[in-house]
Amino acid sequence: MGERFERNTRTVALLTTVSRVAGLGRDAALSRVFGAGIVMDAFFFAFMIPNLFRRLFGEGAVGASFLRVYAQLDKTDPANAARLATLTVGLLIAGLGAVTLAGELVLTLVSAATDDGSLVVRLAMIMLPYMPMICLVAILGAMLQVHGRFGPGAAIPIVLNLCLIGASAGLAPLFGADDRPRHVTFVAASVIVAGLVQLLWMALVLRGAGRFALDVKPAWGSMRRVLRQAGPMILGLGVLQLNVFFDGVIASYPTTIGPTIFGVEYPLKEGALAVVSFAQRLYQFPLGVFGIAVATAIFPTLARLADDKQAFADILRRGTRLVLFIGLPASAGLALVGPLLVRVILEGGQFGAADADRVAFVLYGYSAAVWAYSIIHVFTRAFYAMGDAKTPVKVAVVMVAVNLVLNCTLIWTGLREAGLAWSTAFCAVAQSIVLLALMRRRVPDILGSTVAASGARTAALTVAMAGAVAGTLAVMPDAVTWSQTMVKLLVAVVVGLLVVAGGARLLRMPELRWVVGRS
Repeated sequence: MGERFERNTRTVALLTTVSRVAGLGRDAALSRVFGAGIVMDAFFFAFMIPNLFRRLFGEGAVGASFLRVYAQLDKTDPANAARLATLTVGLLIAGLGAVTLAGELVLTLVSAATDDGSLVVRLAMIMLPYMPMICLVAILGAMLQVHGRFGPGAAIPIVLNLCLIGASAGLAPLFGADDRPRHVTFVAASVIVAGLVQLLWMALVLRGAGRFALDVKPAWGSMRRVLRQAGPMILGLGVLQLNVFFDGVIASYPTTIGPTIFGVEYPLKEGALAVVSFAQRLYQFPLGVFGIAVATAIFPTLARLADDKQAFADILRRGTRLVLFIGLPASAGLALVGPLLVRVILEGGQFGAADADRVAFVLYGYSAAVWAYSIIHVFTRAFYAMGDAKTPVKVAVVMVAVNLVLNCTLIWTGLREAGLAWSTAFCAVAQSIVLLALMRRRVPDILGSTVAASGARTAALTVAMAGAVAGTLAVMPDAVTWSQTMVKLLVAVVVGLLVVAGGARLLRMPELRWVVGRS
């Protein structure tokens, strides 16, 4: 079972790597074409709305609850599992379709109330229909995961990234520098095109697989189980996503509201949301490739083993060792090469050196807790697999309150928008520690000798890697051109990988084999 989980992790990680590389290409195109100013602030704020629903209903509460019940039914009653799938998809279409129509009506009224129509509102109206489409895609992906097919769902974001690249860079010659607001509306429209393609692709993958059934009446009992488990998660994740929304409001305030608050000059400047969003994309590269890949692959396995305490504990311990083995070096490495990474990926065109410095400063904060974000994803899914949605939600709600207070405090210091990143990192570390402590009540030896020893060896490797990378960067000449920066970045990354891989091999750490999907 452990080998299967690690093989699935490898599949998700490989496809997620391709997706994240395409995502870096997307960010490179957006930054160079639009810069880090009002237009990108508006785009990221409007795009945040469908993403909030995706995290809440698609990949969050409903998705996690559905996956657990569906996985158990597929093992004992496949016919009822097919009915549950049909009923879930139907209710999502009806419910989220109604929310979309209501949202479009509200946005239309808001747009009519403004003199010339807000760019944020206009972009939100265009991209809102992406919300039900991507939520359905996430549910279909959860079904495929239960049946051991992780590839299609992991490849889905590639479609969105390619559409955004085509609409931003591909259409750039048709628009002048002063016509960026009109250009970005075409970029927003490409999001809808991506949603349609993603939904069609997932439907084709599932076609003829016998995973749906028209007689859904017997599935209402299972649906009630899904909703009972999803209820606490929706409440908690709703608060969590509201916090994400507040973060967006805080960062975009100069663009959406104005330069002052209660007559006092606001500490953030226009483009703050764009700067924070670009930094988030960069730290989410290692998190998505490895941390979330492990959590995604481990969840169906944990759901199946929820009644086998020993097997459940074994898989969770392996998952913990794996995310620490990846996350600790990733945190240190990203902090060291962050400025070079920002220059290579984002700088150029409308995105200048000053913008790159702002993003790099924010990235320092986010990079400090890549390992913690990974642990949170794994342990939250472990609680969900056990049917306990309340514990991680309670912890998350407390962290939301702490994060909001820190956000509103730190932005008034010299950190400015970087205060949002450091607040997120601090709360992530605290949340991971609390989840670990609470999990020990369920799995007393979760931090037993094997996990502790593995963590200690990984920490030692991280220190050695950081020293080697810092030394390499110090002795290399300053990079002036893009190619020189790229070479310096690649050398630093290769040195870091060699130190970690070589050290792990010398220490005979099995985590090195697990990373490539071997037991």
